[in-house]
Amino acid sequence: MPRLLWWGGLVALAVGAVLCVLGWYGVSGERFAERQLPYLASGTVPGAALVVAGAVWAAAGVRAVAGGAAGGGGPSEDPGGGAFRPSSEEPPVRVPDGTLAHRPDCPLVAGRPGVVPVGGAALAPCPVCEPGGGDGDEAGPEGPGGLGGGGGPLGPGGLGGGGEPGGPAAGAGAGRS
Repeated sequence: MPRLLWWGGLVALAVGAVLCVLGWYGVSGERFAERQLPYLASGTVPGAALVVAGAVWAAAGVRAVAGGAAGGGGPSEDPGGGAFRPSSEEPPVRVPDGTLAHRPDCPLVAGRPGVVPVGGAALAPCPVCEPGGGDGDEAGPEGPGGLGGGGGPLGPGGLGGGGEPGGPAAGAGAGRS
């Protein structure tokens, strides 16, 4: 089916382009607008519609092929897709000497040896899997909300930056005392 969409789109694009050229050629040979109208109605307008439809069909074919190549497995095979939300049924985990708390099915720790439960360690939430919902209710070592927090020991914004990404850096006229 994706091949049919792709090739159908290309054929529609080609036929539409030919109709546009023929309509333009017919219009260019007529001096008066009332004699140009049949060329516009029978060539240029349907040609433009076929070009648009062909582009949509070809794009749908490309999207279907790209989706079919990446899909087919499960959520664990598409860690960067962003379309799935890992479950938070199990307690958060961490790697030894790690500074982030992860969900057990986070793509950054899934399948790694030595993954252990967080326990009582105060860790920042992983920005990829956001254990605990990612709504900023955890208080890690960088302050409320972890890396994007607002006043931990690393300065406003967590990593020494401003309160907003791309905002003014701490100590550079941020206005806090």
